[in-house]
Order: sequence, then C-alpha cells, then structure tokens
Amino acid sequence: MSLQQAVKLALAGDWHGAHNIAQDIESAEAHWVHAVLHKIEGDEWNSRYWYKRSKHEYEEFTDPQAELRAIAQQLDAD
Repeated sequence: MSLQQAVKLALAGDWHGAHNIAQDIESAEAHWVHAVLHKIEGDEWNSRYWYKRSKHEYEEFTDPQAELRAIAQQLDAD
C-alpha cells in the first residue's frame, strides 16, 4: 500500500485503514500523514511526536482535511 492510498482512506474517513498504512512506512511524508491522523483522533501529544519526525508543525494547518489535501498534492508532485 502507498501513502497516496493512506491519504485517500483518511479523506474518506477510514482512520484505521489510513493509520495501518502510514505507521508501516518510514519517511518524513509518512510521519506527516501519521501526525495528521493523530490530530484527527484528538491525540495531540502523539500527533506532536509525529510532527517532530516530519518536516511540518502541528500548528501549520488548522483543518486536517485541508492538510490531507496538501499532503496528497505534495505526494502527486513528487
């Protein structure tokens, strides 16, 4: 499975499916997806942990859906 699939699942509301993919990939982008998923879950501490492993900040986006769309755009551009 790919990060693009994880983002699609997250946007569709499948938190667990997206999380299962993101947690198994070791990259800054996967850590960003993982961080957003924990933000959606409401687990701020865990989310901030994953943001520290990515190149992004917890406060960078206020809307997780917009953030997921930004991740999708970045992944498509890469």
